[in-house]
Amino acid sequence: MTTVKVGNFGEELACAYLKKLGWKIIARNYRIRGGEIDIIAQDKNQLVFVEVKFRTTHRFGLPIESITAQKINTLTKTIQFYLAEKNQQHVEYRLDCVSIDLTDKIKPEIELIKNILN
Repeated sequence: MTTVKVGNFGEELACAYLKKLGWKIIARNYRIRGGEIDIIAQDKNQLVFVEVKFRTTHRFGLPIESITAQKINTLTKTIQFYLAEKNQQHVEYRLDCVSIDLTDKIKPEIELIKNILN
């Protein structure tokens, strides 16, 4: 499976998980030059930007461990661009991570980590 297919599979699992929580998916794979937001969703009255991290092995660590300070910086810039583009600079939002661990191969372990900026 290519990395694109693995990424899409992980995002599909994440979207299904978030929908089960009652979230509304607004957009997927929002891209600008130099950045991408995997999922943009609505959780009650709050706009949520979601980074999906998917692992089939722990060879390179746990999924959440791959979110570096540089990645947070890139995500923050992309979020600001999205908010400006949609004229929503004053909207309350947060950045979450959906961590998907498929090392078990039978049942993925999915975890929502809220507000990874703080």
